[in-house]
Amino acid sequence: MAEIDVYKEWLGIPEGDRPPDHYTLLRLVMFEDDSERVQNNYRKLNNHVRKFATGQYLKPSQDLLNELAKAMLCLTDPNSKREYDSSLGREPQATPADEESQTILQFLVSKGTLKRGQLDEIEHFADARGLSHRDAVIQMKLVSPEEATQAMAAELRMPYVDLSDMLPEDDVLDGLPRGVVKRHTCLPLFEDGGQLLVACAHEPTPDLEDEVRMRFGIPMRGVLAVPRQVNQAIAKHYAPGSRTETAPVETADSKGSKKAKKSVKKANEKAANTRAAPLTDEDRTNRRNISLIAMCWTVVGTMLILINFTEFHMILMIAIAIGLAGLVGGLLKLTYWK
Repeated sequence: MAEIDVYKEWLGIPEGDRPPDHYTLLRLVMFEDDSERVQNNYRKLNNHVRKFATGQYLKPSQDLLNELAKAMLCLTDPNSKREYDSSLGREPQATPADEESQTILQFLVSKGTLKRGQLDEIEHFADARGLSHRDAVIQMKLVSPEEATQAMAAELRMPYVDLSDMLPEDDVLDGLPRGVVKRHTCLPLFEDGGQLLVACAHEPTPDLEDEVRMRFGIPMRGVLAVPRQVNQAIAKHYAPGSRTETAPVETADSKGSKKAKKSVKKANEKAANTRAAPLTDEDRTNRRNISLIAMCWTVVGTMLILINFTEFHMILMIAIAIGLAGLVGGLLKLTYWK
């Protein structure tokens, strides 16, 4: 298959730098500061590129979808955007004195989703039931889970991500075991700029950050997602018995760091000492068949050896052969069938 310029053919980006900068990729004006416009352009382009996600264009379309996602997440994260803009030559922008994180409720009021008169009722509802404000407004059916999570992302100053648009990379999924993602309600997405992007249902904990750094040798950057979507994605990508424990991924960034290499080596040793994932039914059947063949050859081999000794009665020889075959079968069952 001849390679195509997906930027030009699918996104209409003229020939030039490849890959293009984030703003060009998302069809935005340079240094666009409106995060909603960034999100809107991303959704439109994401839907457009998905039309090509079949047949011979499956791989390039998936790569481009992830590239679009990385650009969107960078430009909707205030800190990442500031660093990225600086790398493109933008002068440092003065931060307004009143630019502080809004609470979930303040954000929803500013968007017109809630009215100020509802705040006391929401706070009373949350306190009485021990709920967070996000869960309270959802249970009261005042806003959708997506709107509530976007508000929480604004409070935590984290990017918000819709996991229905995401295509996590398999090698990254392999690097974080099922037990870890279930415990932290998170989903690893892909590596970008020396950081691992991880979708989280809640604010990332230091334990999760340490786990990611140990396994991948690079720091994580959390992005917030609706808890229901995170759990659905875990069920989709981490079927029971799969990805239970694996060696961490050693990225290009970790190769240059001695400390990262030590972390990767430590995690590899830990993974090696961890019990392997349960066998599938097909694997178990194949191993049983091989074990039965081994037992049969044990009987035949024993008979061939003992038949040269005339002092052995035929019945005794058969009993010895069957006994040895049973012993071999028992050992194989304990060590090989599982």
